[in-house]
Amino acid sequence: MLSKDSGTKPTKRIASEPGEVETFLASLDHPCKPEILAVRQLILAADPTIGEGIKWKVPSFHTSDYFATMDLRAKTGIGVILHFGAKKRDISTTGVAIPDPDSLLAWLAKDRAMVTFRDLAEVSARRSAFMNLIREWIKRI
Repeated sequence: MLSKDSGTKPTKRIASEPGEVETFLASLDHPCKPEILAVRQLILAADPTIGEGIKWKVPSFHTSDYFATMDLRAKTGIGVILHFGAKKRDISTTGVAIPDPDSLLAWLAKDRAMVTFRDLAEVSARRSAFMNLIREWIKRI
């Protein structure tokens, strides 16, 4: 048992309910819904080990831990925040080298970056580069 002073909480993995993301998306009223659906499909298609759930009140994606969370608050387009889970890790101070030959990443911190899509045409144009980036990111989870 952990003491209250340790500052560490035991981790508890909660599986997403089947259809949770579909239910969320079916009721979503968002001007960029086609982009959201397209980006979701690209992330899921990037690797068969990727699963999804609602975390932080939006669609989020995981392998052994959550690594991508949709940012639906932008005034134009959508974003995908790439991270290394909710728990602080050494990577948050050391950083990580992720190959990004198409310069999709906008680094928010040493352990978080965002990819932004303005519209469906941009999602389509960056399809391969984004899927490759997702594959590189999950290698470090």
